[in-house]
Amino acid sequence: MMYFSRLKTFLVVGACVLGFLFSLPNILPAPADWVPWRTVRLGLDLRGGSYLLLEVDMAAVIKERLDSVTDAARQSLIRARVQYTALTPQPSLNRVVIRLRDPGQLGTAQNALNELAKSNDANDYTVAVNEGVLTLALSEQALRTRATGAVQQSIEIVRRRIDETGVIDPQITRQGDARIVVQLPGVEDPNRIKELLGKTARMTFRLVDESANLAAPAPPGVDFLPMTDNSGQKVAVRRRVDVDGANLTNASAGQDSQTGRWIVNFSFDSVGTRRFADISRANVGHQFAIVLDDRVISAPVIREAILGGRGQISGNFDAKSATDLGVLLRAGALPAPLTVVEERSVGPELGADSIRAGAIALGVGFLLVIGYMAFFYGLFGWYANIALVANLLLMVAILSLLEATLTLPGMAGILLTLGMAVDANILINERIREEVHNGRSPLNAMEMGFRRAFATIIDSNMTTLLSHIMLFVWGSGPVRGFAVTITVGIITTMFTATMFARLLMVRWYVRTKPQALPV
Repeated sequence: MMYFSRLKTFLVVGACVLGFLFSLPNILPAPADWVPWRTVRLGLDLRGGSYLLLEVDMAAVIKERLDSVTDAARQSLIRARVQYTALTPQPSLNRVVIRLRDPGQLGTAQNALNELAKSNDANDYTVAVNEGVLTLALSEQALRTRATGAVQQSIEIVRRRIDETGVIDPQITRQGDARIVVQLPGVEDPNRIKELLGKTARMTFRLVDESANLAAPAPPGVDFLPMTDNSGQKVAVRRRVDVDGANLTNASAGQDSQTGRWIVNFSFDSVGTRRFADISRANVGHQFAIVLDDRVISAPVIREAILGGRGQISGNFDAKSATDLGVLLRAGALPAPLTVVEERSVGPELGADSIRAGAIALGVGFLLVIGYMAFFYGLFGWYANIALVANLLLMVAILSLLEATLTLPGMAGILLTLGMAVDANILINERIREEVHNGRSPLNAMEMGFRRAFATIIDSNMTTLLSHIMLFVWGSGPVRGFAVTITVGIITTMFTATMFARLLMVRWYVRTKPQALPV
């Protein structure tokens, strides 16, 4: 335990030197843009910024699923040659009601719908008959599964959209069953972010029903959708989606080389390219509507087959609106609309006050710990204090390399780690003191003190480490930041207490050859 080879000494000292060097970016500016200057980032409560609480519209999730079930049931009944008088989704009851024109076809219709239910992978609805009326009812389990998937998908898409705007280190977490917390450090005006997050951005390409009369009710399978230019004009668009925006691989703002107007260029994957080519080839001379969130951006006439999987969207765009649309399309469509439930801003002044208060607490706690160790353990206490400084530098270095976000709970975690580090040194010094009182020689007392304290230090720190790993896995937001800080602190504590402090004490013993230990 008390022997250090040159290689071992070099590795221990080298780790401490690297910790010092990697901590420097937090107090020095980057010498050049190309230098990887990693620092600890400040969280919302320290830096200031914006806080948004979003809620997923579960009613829209259910409605979309019911619409899908309704369309599937319609196609099944048509294939079975069953006529019906009503095919009505009832979102409040999570079911679709079907009334047949001929009650004698009830068995045929039921068989067709049962086959449809069996072919569904999720088996998420059941077929029932009550007084000659067929119902397709969504199960509670299917609704919960779909709701969970909608929230998880929304979190991922929200993260993509925010990343596209350049916001550094946003915190996006789930809250409850249908809410999402978004924290944006350094963003004082979140209006553009809210606009991006508030749009579902589901883009579809659909053929226009050129024979429909806009003055009459919409025929089956057709929707009268408004234009996005707020002109009041409507377009008769078929409900069937010919090409889905989910097949887009890229979308970016640009300018038309001929007119100079802003446009959005897009490209499809292989599936979208093939589908787009087939549709455009079969419908030359007809209008093809580009629909975003049930509003028509444009409805150009197909002049020729589009085979390359690339195209452009033109409209009344400026630079900002074209860029934002490109961001939305690249990030993907939300499965359901998001609404802002709560919004608040944390000013930089409050963040500065938090930093000042946290720094004072950290500094006072650090000085008290140093004073305690020096008073009770003398020279070995000062070696423990040097190891404590090395521990702090290593923590900051590792957090900087991870580009971790520091919050007030994280600062509390650093202070708590310092106390835990002192616990390890106290165990070692007390063990050494006991061995001295038992009459052992100085070298034997140090050897046995470290040996007997080592197992206790490992056991106590490992149990603490496991508990904070669980905090990180199951926690969210500041709780995870606290867990990361403590976890890093435990690792550096075990290194500095059992290796660096021991190295200092061994070098002192080799240099002085004392007859008694200063304990």
